Amino acid sequence: MNSTEIIPLTVTPLGVIPDFKNATLVPFNDTACENWKEIHHLVFHVANTCFAAGLVIPTTLNFHMIFLRSLLTIGCAMFIIWATFFRCAVDIMIWNTVFLVVNFLHFIYLVYKRRPIKIEKELSSLYKRMFEPLHVPPELFKRLTGQFCNIQTLKTGQAYAAEDKTSVDDRLSILLKGKMKVSYRGHFLHNIYPCAFIDSPEFRSTQMNRGEKFQVTIVADDNCKFLCWSRERLTYFLEAEPFLFEIFRYLIGKDITNKLYSLNDPTLNDKTSKKMDRQPSLCSQLSVMQMRNSMASSSDSEDGLQQFLRGTSSASSLRNNQREFYNACGVGRMQHDAFC
Repeated sequence: MNSTEIIPLTVTPLGVIPDFKNATLVPFNDTACENWKEIHHLVFHVANTCFAAGLVIPTTLNFHMIFLRSLLTIGCAMFIIWATFFRCAVDIMIWNTVFLVVNFLHFIYLVYKRRPIKIEKELSSLYKRMFEPLHVPPELFKRLTGQFCNIQTLKTGQAYAAEDKTSVDDRLSILLKGKMKVSYRGHFLHNIYPCAFIDSPEFRSTQMNRGEKFQVTIVADDNCKFLCWSRERLTYFLEAEPFLFEIFRYLIGKDITNKLYSLNDPTLNDKTSKKMDRQPSLCSQLSVMQMRNSMASSSDSEDGLQQFLRGTSSASSLRNNQREFYNACGVGRMQHDAFC
Protein backbone atom coordinates (compact mmCIF):
# COMPACT_ATOMS: atom_id res chain seq x y z
CA MET A 1 0.00 0.00 0.00
CA ASN A 2 1.33 3.41 -1.00
CA SER A 3 2.13 5.68 1.84
CA THR A 4 1.64 9.39 1.57
CA GLU A 5 4.63 11.46 2.49
CA ILE A 6 3.83 14.00 5.16
CA ILE A 7 5.45 17.39 4.56
CA PRO A 8 5.97 19.34 7.75
CA LEU A 9 4.33 22.82 7.77
CA THR A 10 6.30 25.53 9.44
CA VAL A 11 4.18 28.13 11.20
CA THR A 12 5.69 31.43 12.23
CA PRO A 13 4.35 32.56 15.61
CA LEU A 14 2.82 36.01 15.88
CA GLY A 15 5.24 38.69 16.93
CA VAL A 16 8.29 36.81 15.56
CA ILE A 17 10.27 38.61 12.85
CA PRO A 18 11.04 36.28 9.96
CA ASP A 19 14.64 35.72 8.94
CA PHE A 20 15.27 37.49 5.65
CA LYS A 21 18.97 36.65 5.60
CA ASN A 22 18.40 33.04 4.56
CA ALA A 23 15.53 33.89 2.13
CA THR A 24 15.84 32.51 -1.41
CA LEU A 25 16.28 35.22 -4.06
CA VAL A 26 14.23 35.13 -7.27
CA PRO A 27 16.29 35.49 -10.43
CA PHE A 28 16.37 39.07 -11.73
CA ASN A 29 15.36 38.15 -15.24
CA ASP A 30 12.02 36.74 -13.95
CA THR A 31 10.75 40.12 -12.63
CA ALA A 32 12.48 42.76 -14.75
CA CYS A 33 13.01 43.38 -18.45
CA GLU A 34 16.52 42.66 -19.70
CA ASN A 35 15.73 43.11 -23.35
CA TRP A 36 13.24 45.89 -24.14
CA LYS A 37 10.93 45.30 -27.06
CA GLU A 38 10.95 47.55 -30.08
CA ILE A 39 8.86 50.73 -30.20
CA HIS A 40 5.19 50.29 -31.04
CA HIS A 41 3.68 51.35 -34.32
CA LEU A 42 3.07 55.03 -35.11
CA VAL A 43 -0.69 54.58 -34.65
CA PHE A 44 -0.13 53.84 -30.96
CA HIS A 45 1.72 57.12 -30.47
CA VAL A 46 -0.87 59.11 -32.42
CA ALA A 47 -3.56 57.75 -30.07
CA ASN A 48 -1.62 58.80 -26.96
CA THR A 49 -0.88 62.20 -28.50
CA CYS A 50 -4.63 62.76 -28.91
CA PHE A 51 -5.21 61.86 -25.26
CA ALA A 52 -2.46 64.24 -24.11
CA ALA A 53 -3.72 67.08 -26.29
CA GLY A 54 -7.27 66.64 -25.00
CA LEU A 55 -6.17 66.76 -21.36
CA VAL A 56 -4.19 70.00 -21.74
CA ILE A 57 -6.99 72.02 -23.38
CA PRO A 58 -7.67 75.00 -21.06
CA THR A 59 -11.12 75.14 -19.51
CA THR A 60 -11.34 78.85 -20.40
CA LEU A 61 -11.73 77.88 -24.03
CA ASN A 62 -15.33 78.24 -25.15
CA PHE A 63 -15.68 74.78 -26.70
CA HIS A 64 -13.13 72.96 -24.53
CA MET A 65 -15.44 70.04 -23.66
CA ILE A 66 -16.30 69.45 -27.32
CA PHE A 67 -12.60 69.47 -28.25
CA LEU A 68 -11.80 67.15 -25.36
CA ARG A 69 -14.43 64.57 -26.30
CA SER A 70 -13.50 64.73 -29.98
CA LEU A 71 -9.80 64.10 -29.24
CA LEU A 72 -10.64 61.26 -26.87
CA THR A 73 -12.84 59.73 -29.55
CA ILE A 74 -10.05 59.95 -32.14
CA GLY A 75 -7.56 58.49 -29.66
CA CYS A 76 -9.82 55.52 -28.92
CA ALA A 77 -10.27 54.90 -32.64
CA MET A 78 -6.48 54.89 -33.09
CA PHE A 79 -6.12 52.42 -30.23
CA ILE A 80 -8.68 50.11 -31.83
CA ILE A 81 -6.76 50.19 -35.12
CA TRP A 82 -3.49 49.52 -33.32
CA ALA A 83 -4.91 46.66 -31.21
CA THR A 84 -6.62 45.04 -34.20
CA PHE A 85 -4.00 45.23 -36.97
CA PHE A 86 -0.69 45.54 -35.14
CA ARG A 87 -1.13 44.02 -31.68
CA CYS A 88 -3.87 41.46 -32.21
CA ALA A 89 -5.14 42.05 -28.67
CA VAL A 90 -8.85 41.40 -28.33
CA ASP A 91 -9.15 42.83 -24.81
CA ILE A 92 -7.54 46.16 -25.77
CA MET A 93 -9.82 46.40 -28.80
CA ILE A 94 -12.98 45.70 -26.75
CA TRP A 95 -12.18 48.20 -23.99
CA ASN A 96 -11.35 50.98 -26.42
CA THR A 97 -14.50 50.26 -28.38
CA VAL A 98 -16.50 50.87 -25.19
CA PHE A 99 -14.57 54.10 -24.55
CA LEU A 100 -15.12 55.17 -28.16
CA VAL A 101 -18.89 54.73 -27.91
CA VAL A 102 -19.12 56.62 -24.60
CA ASN A 103 -17.04 59.57 -25.78
CA PHE A 104 -18.78 59.77 -29.15
CA LEU A 105 -22.24 59.86 -27.54
CA HIS A 106 -21.09 62.59 -25.15
CA PHE A 107 -19.63 64.51 -28.11
CA ILE A 108 -22.99 64.34 -29.96
CA TYR A 109 -24.80 65.54 -26.83
CA LEU A 110 -22.48 68.54 -26.41
CA VAL A 111 -22.82 69.51 -30.07
CA TYR A 112 -26.61 69.24 -29.76
CA LYS A 113 -26.60 71.58 -26.76
CA ARG A 114 -24.55 74.09 -28.75
CA ARG A 115 -26.93 74.07 -31.69
CA PRO A 116 -28.21 77.52 -32.76
CA ILE A 117 -31.60 78.27 -31.19
CA LYS A 118 -34.00 79.77 -33.68
CA ILE A 119 -36.14 82.47 -32.10
CA GLU A 120 -39.34 83.48 -33.82
CA LYS A 121 -39.11 86.63 -35.89
CA GLU A 122 -41.81 88.33 -33.82
CA LEU A 123 -39.83 87.72 -30.63
CA SER A 124 -36.29 88.35 -31.88
CA SER A 125 -36.39 92.11 -31.24
CA LEU A 126 -37.80 91.47 -27.75
CA TYR A 127 -34.97 89.06 -26.96
CA LYS A 128 -32.22 91.33 -28.34
CA ARG A 129 -33.49 94.42 -26.55
CA MET A 130 -34.54 93.05 -23.14
CA PHE A 131 -33.12 89.59 -22.46
CA GLU A 132 -29.88 89.22 -24.43
CA PRO A 133 -28.14 92.16 -22.65
CA LEU A 134 -28.85 90.36 -19.36
CA HIS A 135 -27.17 87.16 -20.66
CA VAL A 136 -30.33 85.08 -20.82
CA PRO A 137 -29.49 82.02 -22.99
CA PRO A 138 -31.61 81.62 -26.13
CA GLU A 139 -32.78 78.17 -25.04
CA LEU A 140 -34.03 79.55 -21.74
CA PHE A 141 -35.83 82.37 -23.52
CA LYS A 142 -37.33 79.77 -25.85
CA ARG A 143 -38.69 77.86 -22.85
CA LEU A 144 -40.05 81.06 -21.35
CA THR A 145 -41.96 82.03 -24.48
CA GLY A 146 -42.90 78.61 -25.83
CA GLN A 147 -45.00 76.86 -23.20
CA PHE A 148 -47.57 78.97 -21.40
CA CYS A 149 -47.89 82.18 -23.39
CA ASN A 150 -49.35 83.29 -26.68
CA ILE A 151 -49.24 86.26 -29.02
CA GLN A 152 -52.44 88.29 -29.17
CA THR A 153 -53.53 91.29 -31.22
CA LEU A 154 -55.65 94.38 -30.65
CA LYS A 155 -57.00 96.70 -33.30
CA THR A 156 -56.94 100.45 -32.95
CA GLY A 157 -59.39 101.57 -30.28
CA GLN A 158 -59.79 98.17 -28.63
CA ALA A 159 -59.21 98.06 -24.88
CA TYR A 160 -56.64 95.88 -23.17
CA ALA A 161 -58.06 96.78 -19.76
CA ALA A 162 -60.95 98.90 -18.47
CA GLU A 163 -60.73 100.65 -15.12
CA ASP A 164 -62.75 99.08 -12.29
CA LYS A 165 -63.77 96.20 -14.58
CA THR A 166 -60.81 94.13 -15.74
CA SER A 167 -59.10 91.85 -13.21
CA VAL A 168 -55.35 92.17 -12.79
CA ASP A 169 -54.84 88.56 -11.67
CA ASP A 170 -55.01 86.78 -15.01
CA ARG A 171 -52.03 87.80 -17.13
CA LEU A 172 -48.80 89.69 -17.70
CA SER A 173 -48.03 91.11 -21.13
CA ILE A 174 -45.25 92.75 -23.13
CA LEU A 175 -46.06 94.93 -26.11
CA LEU A 176 -44.37 93.71 -29.30
CA LYS A 177 -45.76 96.07 -31.90
CA GLY A 178 -47.81 99.24 -31.94
CA LYS A 179 -48.59 101.76 -29.21
CA MET A 180 -51.01 101.80 -26.29
CA LYS A 181 -52.46 104.71 -24.34
CA VAL A 182 -53.04 104.67 -20.59
CA SER A 183 -55.65 106.99 -19.11
CA TYR A 184 -57.48 107.54 -15.83
CA ARG A 185 -61.02 108.90 -15.85
CA GLY A 186 -60.46 110.28 -19.32
CA HIS A 187 -57.13 111.93 -18.40
CA PHE A 188 -54.15 110.81 -20.45
CA LEU A 189 -51.29 109.45 -18.31
CA HIS A 190 -48.65 107.98 -20.61
CA ASN A 191 -48.00 105.80 -23.66
CA ILE A 192 -46.72 102.23 -23.82
CA TYR A 193 -44.25 101.41 -26.58
CA PRO A 194 -42.87 98.10 -27.97
CA CYS A 195 -40.67 95.99 -25.69
CA ALA A 196 -42.34 97.38 -22.57
CA PHE A 197 -44.59 95.64 -20.08
CA ILE A 198 -48.23 96.64 -20.39
CA ASP A 199 -49.34 95.85 -16.83
CA SER A 200 -46.13 95.72 -14.79
CA PRO A 201 -47.44 98.06 -12.01
CA GLU A 202 -50.50 95.87 -11.53
CA PHE A 203 -48.38 92.70 -11.57
CA ARG A 204 -46.05 94.04 -8.86
CA SER A 205 -48.76 95.58 -6.68
CA THR A 206 -50.98 92.50 -6.63
CA GLN A 207 -48.34 89.91 -5.78
CA MET A 208 -49.64 89.98 -2.22
CA ASN A 209 -53.16 91.37 -2.78
CA ARG A 210 -55.22 89.37 -5.22
CA GLY A 211 -58.65 90.07 -6.62
CA GLU A 212 -58.06 93.71 -7.54
CA LYS A 213 -59.23 95.52 -10.67
CA PHE A 214 -57.42 97.82 -13.05
CA GLN A 215 -57.67 101.43 -11.92
CA VAL A 216 -56.73 102.70 -15.39
CA THR A 217 -57.91 102.14 -18.94
CA ILE A 218 -55.40 100.81 -21.47
CA VAL A 219 -56.42 101.20 -25.11
CA ALA A 220 -54.61 100.34 -28.34
CA ASP A 221 -53.59 103.55 -30.09
CA ASP A 222 -52.42 101.55 -33.13
CA ASN A 223 -52.84 97.99 -34.33
CA CYS A 224 -51.01 96.21 -31.52
CA LYS A 225 -49.46 92.82 -30.99
CA PHE A 226 -48.39 91.66 -27.54
CA LEU A 227 -46.98 88.61 -25.79
CA CYS A 228 -49.27 87.43 -23.01
CA TRP A 229 -48.36 85.03 -20.19
CA SER A 230 -50.76 83.21 -17.90
CA ARG A 231 -49.86 84.80 -14.58
CA GLU A 232 -50.30 81.65 -12.50
CA ARG A 233 -48.23 79.42 -14.77
CA LEU A 234 -45.57 82.09 -15.17
CA THR A 235 -45.26 82.37 -11.40
CA TYR A 236 -44.74 78.61 -11.07
CA PHE A 237 -42.15 78.64 -13.86
CA LEU A 238 -40.18 81.50 -12.31
CA GLU A 239 -40.15 79.73 -8.94
CA ALA A 240 -38.38 76.82 -10.64
CA GLU A 241 -35.92 79.14 -12.44
CA PRO A 242 -34.22 81.42 -9.89
CA PHE A 243 -32.11 83.12 -12.56
CA LEU A 244 -35.14 84.13 -14.63
CA PHE A 245 -36.97 85.14 -11.46
CA GLU A 246 -34.28 87.72 -10.74
CA ILE A 247 -34.29 88.83 -14.39
CA PHE A 248 -38.03 89.46 -14.23
CA ARG A 249 -37.69 91.37 -10.97
CA TYR A 250 -35.15 93.64 -12.61
CA LEU A 251 -37.08 94.11 -15.86
CA ILE A 252 -40.38 94.83 -14.11
CA GLY A 253 -38.71 97.24 -11.69
CA LYS A 254 -37.00 99.05 -14.56
CA ASP A 255 -40.24 99.20 -16.54
CA ILE A 256 -42.11 100.65 -13.56
CA THR A 257 -39.41 103.28 -13.09
CA ASN A 258 -39.69 104.26 -16.77
CA LYS A 259 -43.45 104.59 -16.39
CA LEU A 260 -42.94 106.91 -13.44
CA TYR A 261 -40.71 109.13 -15.54
CA SER A 262 -43.24 109.09 -18.37
CA LEU A 263 -45.90 110.23 -15.88
CA ASN A 264 -43.85 113.38 -15.36
CA ASP A 265 -43.32 113.84 -19.08
CA PRO A 266 -46.15 112.25 -21.11
CA THR A 267 -44.50 113.45 -24.34
CA LEU A 268 -41.73 110.85 -24.07
CA ASN A 269 -41.51 108.86 -27.30
CA ASP A 270 -40.20 105.41 -28.09
CA LYS A 271 -36.67 106.63 -28.93
CA THR A 272 -36.41 108.42 -25.60
CA SER A 273 -37.68 105.40 -23.70
CA LYS A 274 -34.96 103.25 -25.28
CA LYS A 275 -32.34 105.53 -23.73
CA MET A 276 -33.82 105.27 -20.24
CA ASP A 277 -31.62 102.53 -18.96
CA ARG A 278 -31.69 103.25 -15.25
CA GLN A 279 -31.30 100.73 -12.48
CA PRO A 280 -34.52 99.94 -10.57
CA SER A 281 -34.65 102.02 -7.39
CA LEU A 282 -36.86 101.59 -4.37
CA CYS A 283 -39.75 102.81 -6.51
CA SER A 284 -39.82 99.39 -8.12
CA GLN A 285 -40.58 97.84 -4.74
CA LEU A 286 -43.61 100.04 -4.07
CA SER A 287 -47.16 99.54 -5.15
CA VAL A 288 -46.77 101.58 -8.31
CA MET A 289 -50.32 100.92 -9.31
CA GLN A 290 -51.06 103.03 -6.25
CA MET A 291 -48.72 105.72 -7.58
CA ARG A 292 -50.33 105.63 -11.00
CA ASN A 293 -53.92 105.12 -9.89
CA SER A 294 -54.25 106.20 -6.27
CA MET A 295 -56.05 109.38 -7.28
CA ALA A 296 -59.18 107.30 -6.75
CA SER A 297 -58.61 107.30 -3.00
CA SER A 298 -58.13 111.07 -2.63
CA SER A 299 -60.79 113.77 -2.79
CA ASP A 300 -58.19 116.14 -4.28
CA SER A 301 -57.07 113.69 -6.92
CA GLU A 302 -58.47 115.66 -9.87
CA ASP A 303 -56.66 118.84 -8.82
CA GLY A 304 -53.50 116.93 -8.06
CA LEU A 305 -53.61 115.18 -11.43
CA GLN A 306 -54.11 118.45 -13.28
CA GLN A 307 -51.22 120.09 -11.44
CA PHE A 308 -49.08 117.06 -12.05
CA LEU A 309 -49.75 116.96 -15.78
CA ARG A 310 -48.84 120.64 -16.20
CA GLY A 311 -45.23 119.91 -15.26
CA THR A 312 -42.27 119.89 -17.61
CA SER A 313 -39.45 117.39 -17.91
CA SER A 314 -36.76 119.58 -16.32
CA ALA A 315 -35.11 118.27 -13.19
CA SER A 316 -36.41 120.91 -10.79
CA SER A 317 -40.00 120.89 -12.04
CA LEU A 318 -39.88 117.10 -12.16
CA ARG A 319 -39.31 116.89 -8.42
CA ASN A 320 -41.77 119.65 -7.62
CA ASN A 321 -44.50 118.00 -9.68
CA GLN A 322 -43.64 114.66 -8.12
CA ARG A 323 -44.13 116.14 -4.65
CA GLU A 324 -47.49 117.58 -5.70
CA PHE A 325 -48.47 114.22 -7.14
CA TYR A 326 -47.61 112.34 -3.95
CA ASN A 327 -49.35 114.94 -1.77
CA ALA A 328 -52.49 114.82 -3.90
CA CYS A 329 -52.49 111.05 -3.99
CA GLY A 330 -51.90 110.66 -0.27
CA VAL A 331 -48.79 108.54 -0.64
CA GLY A 332 -46.71 108.34 2.55
CA ARG A 333 -43.60 110.33 3.30
CA MET A 334 -41.42 107.25 3.16
CA GLN A 335 -42.39 106.51 -0.45
CA HIS A 336 -41.78 110.14 -1.41
CA ASP A 337 -38.27 110.09 0.08
CA ALA A 338 -37.50 106.80 -1.65
CA PHE A 339 -38.29 108.32 -5.06
CA CYS A 340 -36.59 111.68 -4.55
